[in-house]
Amino acid sequence: MVTPGYGETLVPDDEVGALLPQIRHFFDEPISKAAVYDLEQAVQDQVGEELHLEILGGELTVPDLLSDHFLRQLHRWLYADIWSWGGIIRKHELNIGIDPWLIAVELRSGLENVKYRWGHTDDWNPRQLGIATHAEMVRIHPFADGDGRSTRLFADLVFVAAQLSEGTADGQLMKYDWKVDKVGYIGMLREYDAHRNPEDLADFINLRPFSG
Repeated sequence: MVTPGYGETLVPDDEVGALLPQIRHFFDEPISKAAVYDLEQAVQDQVGEELHLEILGGELTVPDLLSDHFLRQLHRWLYADIWSWGGIIRKHELNIGIDPWLIAVELRSGLENVKYRWGHTDDWNPRQLGIATHAEMVRIHPFADGDGRSTRLFADLVFVAAQLSEGTADGQLMKYDWKVDKVGYIGMLREYDAHRNPEDLADFINLRPFSG
């Protein structure tokens, strides 16, 4: 949700430079954050719909999704037509995430570990799998920006694909409800970082019916 007053907030000059030229020309200057947010949301809605259709049609499975290549491609689909950093792994340090030089290895090994546990153990149900995927990506923070939106959609895709592979009791697919208490959510993510167990975080994030 866009917070009150967000529509009047302008994209900072140092961020405007990362917008692609055609996007800067598309908007009236000065460019507001709300205008860019609306464009990003429209792109996400389209990308999410197309990928969910591929999952429902059996073209994308859990193993297909759980790869660093797919995550980078997902970020590219969401942002590369808007921002110069779309799909590019972070190269500088932030106050969140791991060191940049560790990202490539951690991203690949983290997703391979999640994929292995899903395929070879009974550790997690579909709800926990999607959240484990999300929490791992938040821990790594692989991109300079857009991590929240991309990792939430990533989790949604994995969750739906996992439900299809396992079957559901009543045939109703579910998806995550990301309208959460931010303080509690951040606290749960920090707990996950300490023990790498997604169960509490999965219970914390509510579900709602998936409508396709």
